[in-house]
Amino acid sequence: MRKKGLLHHIELNVADLHISLHFWGWLLSKLGYSVYQSWEKGQSWKLDETYIVFVQTREKHLPFGYHRSRTGLNHLAFHLDTKEEVDDFTSVLKERGITILYKDNHPYAGGLSHYAVYFEDPNRIKVELVATETEQK
Repeated sequence: MRKKGLLHHIELNVADLHISLHFWGWLLSKLGYSVYQSWEKGQSWKLDETYIVFVQTREKHLPFGYHRSRTGLNHLAFHLDTKEEVDDFTSVLKERGITILYKDNHPYAGGLSHYAVYFEDPNRIKVELVATETEQK
């Protein structure tokens, strides 16, 4: 398998590690990730050759906050295999009290060929789950 150019890992500084791990833990598990490494100020989740790291933001940097519209990361998008998976995740997100973004255009907020659900993590990082089957047509 060719590795050149594939994403190796993403590291996210988070305002409250415990809250972020609670939020991301169930989601990443459902997407096939498993805990890779854990330490006092962080944890990583791995799927195949890619991993995502969550690290507690240092106290002195917390007052500056995060906003996806500023320079930096806007969102993370994950593949799902089918539209049904998008619908299933949407139901679970609602059950968990997680706000669905762009409700007026859901599940086509990214356009008619882009069947997806958009939501935010506790740090307001936008997350997208998109049905791969719609991208292949």
